[in-house]
Parts: sequence; structure tokens; C-alpha cells
Amino acid sequence: MITKMNHVSIFVLDQDSAYDFYVNKLGFKVHTDASMGPGMRWLTVCPPEQPELEISLMAIQEGMMFKGEAAAQMRELVKNGTFGFGVFQCNDLNATYEELKAKGVVFKKPPTKEFYGYEALFADDSGNWFSLGEKKEG
Repeated sequence: MITKMNHVSIFVLDQDSAYDFYVNKLGFKVHTDASMGPGMRWLTVCPPEQPELEISLMAIQEGMMFKGEAAAQMRELVKNGTFGFGVFQCNDLNATYEELKAKGVVFKKPPTKEFYGYEALFADDSGNWFSLGEKKEG
């Protein structure tokens, strides 16, 4: 029986830039930053209140995972915002929205009440987009 997920990947165009975005703008903590041989890096971050979930910031490059043109195609999908998506939550959406905007996070949609909750949409520096929702009480 599967009991939980502990790693998930977000494909990024540049790991150094992604490091800056996820750590310095979103406030995530670095869990692992290690070389895996020439030109390869294992970089994982986690939300401060969820250290058991490591988010691997995976560089899109030709090699073991992507062969031939697949790397270029994947970079285009991510860059155009057509591949990555995730949902994050916070305790105070308005305050978090203002804090992240001040740090340079680009929002596609400001905090808006929807039938399913209160959310804002933003993109990372690679083109992946995310919903940021306010945690419901109860």
C-alpha cells in the first residue's frame, strides 16, 4: 500500500535561476544540492512547513531522460506555460500575494474568489504555472 509521496519534479529551463526563484522568492528551503557527474545536478527544495516533500528542480537537457529533439521540445512546452502546473496553499492569500509580488513573482491572476475557493495564479521563471490558494479553516 502506498502511504505518501515524498518527491515530485518540476522541469526548469535553468537550475541556477530556478534555485533563486524557489528559494529567494517563494521562500522554499534547499534540501539537496549535489553534483551527479559532469553537467548534472540533483537539486531539491521543499516548502518550509512541508520538509518531507522534496521538489526536484529538474534541468531539461539532452541525456538520460531526454533524447535528441525531445529536450528542445520539452523546453518549448515549459517556456510556453503548457506543461507544468501545481497547487500551493498559504494561510493568508492577500498577504502572500503582496509579499511575492514585491519579490518579483509574476501573477497571471490576482486573488479571486472562485466556486472552489480563493486563489491567485502565478508562473515561475521557467514558465510553469501554479495556483496559490488560501487554506480553508476547519
